[in-house]
Parts: sequence; structure tokens; C-alpha cells
Amino acid sequence: MTPPAEGFRLDAIPTLWSVVRGAHAAGAPPSAVAARQALVLRYAKAIRRYVGGVVRSGEDADELAQEVVVRLMKGDFGGADPDRGRFRDLLKTAVRNLTRNHWAKESRRRGSDAGLDRLAAPDDADDAWEAEWRATVLDHAWAALQAHERSHPKPPTYTLLRLRVESPDATGDELAAALAAKTGHPVRADACRQLLRRARLRFAEALVAELRAGLADPSPARLAEELAALGLREYVKEMQPESC
Repeated sequence: MTPPAEGFRLDAIPTLWSVVRGAHAAGAPPSAVAARQALVLRYAKAIRRYVGGVVRSGEDADELAQEVVVRLMKGDFGGADPDRGRFRDLLKTAVRNLTRNHWAKESRRRGSDAGLDRLAAPDDADDAWEAEWRATVLDHAWAALQAHERSHPKPPTYTLLRLRVESPDATGDELAAALAAKTGHPVRADACRQLLRRARLRFAEALVAELRAGLADPSPARLAEELAALGLREYVKEMQPESC
């Protein structure tokens, strides 16, 4: 597979739909192709898990997932319709259809139709897709927070929030001591509490940005629906005035 263009940043694109549109426009420039490739690779893990939920054989699932990723990277988003609202729904449909088509071709090649009925996506495959998409969104939010800390090491928001996740029952003093040990700089417990609130807010902002990118209509109402659908509302409570 061809890697995305060096230096390409998916987070520099307003929405995931803009990648889909640009990559399929007539005479799409290399940058658009690189964007599409980066986009597919970004969600390759979710694709593999969904295919694995549809196809019970691990070996077949690996083969099909690889084929789906390659075809998506080549531009098989031809039926993309932002009016459907959510990029993850488009991607799931594309993965399911490509999986069925590939499996049908393989069945014909082997001289058998057996197995096609097994590709009607079961509920647990859909559940796996939702769970993996949720995990992927959270991973990307963490990555955004870590990248911010690399370029702005003070304050160490990523480091502190990770410490809190790893030690949820630590007292304020214990958390401050752990942060001081990580950074080599002393920090008071009260300052640590303020920094933790800032870290949670920045994480929430990164999470919201990730979700907005996948919505054709990133309105507050649609965003709230997506947060609820993926069980992510608890992560954005720091963005509400009453939480401050």
C-alpha cells in the first residue's frame, strides 16, 4: 500500500466528508489521494474488527479486511452521500458492501455459493463497529493531547491526565507527587487540581473536534446525538459551564 504523503495532516482538513469529496473529484490532486489513504488507514482497525464480526473465520477476515482497505484507498467511496450524515455510517456500509462483493467473487471462483448468507451483518458485528469506533475516537483524542504537549510541554496536560487515568483513586497530593516525579518539577496539590481541569477540557475539545469531523452537519444537536450514540458524553462534561 502506498503511504500517505509525508507531512500530510488529517486534522488540517475541516471534515472527513471533505476528504471523500475531494478524493473523488475529477482530476483530484495527489494531496487528495494522500488524504483518502490517510483517512482509511486511520480507521483500519475498526474496519478489521467489523469484518471479523461479519466473517467468522479469522483467516478469511484478515484477507477480506486487507482487500477492503486496499479498495477504499484506491477510491471505492463512489456512493458517498454526506446527506446520510455520519462518516462512520458511510464507512460501515462501504465495508459491508465491499466484503459481500469480494466474498461473492471468491465463492464463484471456488464454484460455490456457500457462505454468502453468513455475510448478513449480525448485531454483534454492528456492536463491534460501534465499540471500535468509540475506542478509535478516544485514541485520536489522546493522540491530539499528546501532540499538543510535545509542542507545548508546559503545562504537561497529557502526562497529568494519563497519570489520573492510571491512578483514579490517588489523592491530590499523591497525584502532584507523581507529576513532579515525571516532569522533574515540583507542583502543589492545588495547582495540580487546576491543571487537571485544564487537561480534561483540552481532551474534551480534541474529542469534540474528532466527532465534528465525521458529521456532515456538525451542529450542537447532531454532535449531542453522536456523543450519546457512542457513550462519550461523560468525557465532555468539562466543557459545560456548570463543571467549572
